[in-house]
Amino acid sequence: MTHFDFPDRLVQAQAAWYATYRELAAAGGAPGQITALRRRLHRLSGQIATDPYWASLPGRAPAARMALKELSWEGRG
Repeated sequence: MTHFDFPDRLVQAQAAWYATYRELAAAGGAPGQITALRRRLHRLSGQIATDPYWASLPGRAPAARMALKELSWEGRG
């Protein structure tokens, strides 16, 4: 696998996305909590997708996005 030098902000945002997703899956039926978690996922998704880092990888961004997801998933503890 190709190594990408991800900025910390991007790794942290992806890790927060996974953590929030897990919280949402465990939230049960609390509507207020579900709404807040969905909003957070939406915000984090936008933050990740629009990060300036992706512009530095023309033609390689899809592979880098997968590498970021794998890195963040592995570090979930």
